[in-house]
Amino acid sequence: MRKRVCVIDGQGGGIGSTLIKYLRAAHGETIELIALGTNAIAASQMLRAGANRCASGENAICQTAGRAHCIVGPVTITWANAMLGEVTPRMAEAVTTSRAVKLLLPLFQENAEIIGVAAEPLPHLVQILVEKRLKEVLDHV
Repeated sequence: MRKRVCVIDGQGGGIGSTLIKYLRAAHGETIELIALGTNAIAASQMLRAGANRCASGENAICQTAGRAHCIVGPVTITWANAMLGEVTPRMAEAVTTSRAVKLLLPLFQENAEIIGVAAEPLPHLVQILVEKRLKEVLDHV
């Protein structure tokens, strides 16, 4: 059985698309990549980037997050009302209560900062996530 990795993003889907491109390049078809968008535009952009399947909206995220082995995306997917309100409280709850391992990128558009997290460009963060952390997670799931 292939490991199911859910990539969650919103707004234009740029972060999620970048993640999917790196994940697909590193793991090929050995993992199932599910793109979950807070909106249809984000989901379709991630599908174009190489996801196996995509869905959008609150119900899709709530239903699928619980069936993932790993969830990746910006840390704000765990914050109710983040991304200009696109992340609903139910979405944030579904992500945080999922038994899946969460690999979250410290990218903020909100008026918040996590102290102790080094500011790195998105490609560097994605490279660490894909080449180091996700491999460790998938080996133990």
